[in-house]
Amino acid sequence: MSSSQFTFSIYLLTFALFLQTIFGASPLFHICSSFENFTTNDPYESNLKTLLGNLYYQTPSLGFGLGSVGWYPYQTYGLALCRGDLAATDCKTCVNEASNEIHKLCPYAKGAIIWYDNCLLKYLNKDFLGQIDNENRFYLLNVQNVTEPQIFNQKTRELLSQLAKEASTLTPKKYAVGEVEVGESTKVYGLAQCTWDLSSTDCLQCLDDAICQLPSCCDGKEGGRVVGGSCNIRYEIYPFLST
Repeated sequence: MSSSQFTFSIYLLTFALFLQTIFGASPLFHICSSFENFTTNDPYESNLKTLLGNLYYQTPSLGFGLGSVGWYPYQTYGLALCRGDLAATDCKTCVNEASNEIHKLCPYAKGAIIWYDNCLLKYLNKDFLGQIDNENRFYLLNVQNVTEPQIFNQKTRELLSQLAKEASTLTPKKYAVGEVEVGESTKVYGLAQCTWDLSSTDCLQCLDDAICQLPSCCDGKEGGRVVGGSCNIRYEIYPFLST
């Protein structure tokens, strides 16, 4: 279990299509910690600004960044992750937008997490690095139904399970994509990704748990995502990656 103290949240969002752009895009979802706040000119505020600045410069070159700033009781921990196919410039744009937006949405929260289509940003006043975040999760789905749900669901799950195994063993990127044909005219495209601070074992566990959520959120749907604080999976019947 994660030591994160974020309020547990599972939120269902429904989309007809996942047509989003990185520039000016709205967050997919965010959560502000409801347990502890800081005040203006608090040492935690200064440490958080430094941390977010560090993540802004650290993340784009690799697609992932993490760190901590300060000492107890004002220490803050954080990470940022960009989608594995994203160019460094687009990653930098997304992390910058996430940092600015979370400051507006959760101005005095000591912990927060925000997701965009192409990146996530998370910080907390407790050390959560290297632990699976089981508390923060939401779903996205395409409302269109497939014509043969049983076969489609089976093929999609097989694809994502294979991608989960690949992502968990790819060090350090922990990112895998692939596709599979379903019938004569349909192809399913999939993605699996973990934050880099997870071990291979924890990455696979996180992704497997996400795949197990598919029957609850996305059964027989043309597209779906299970998005969490440590990993995410996605499938669509159209290509959705940058490369």
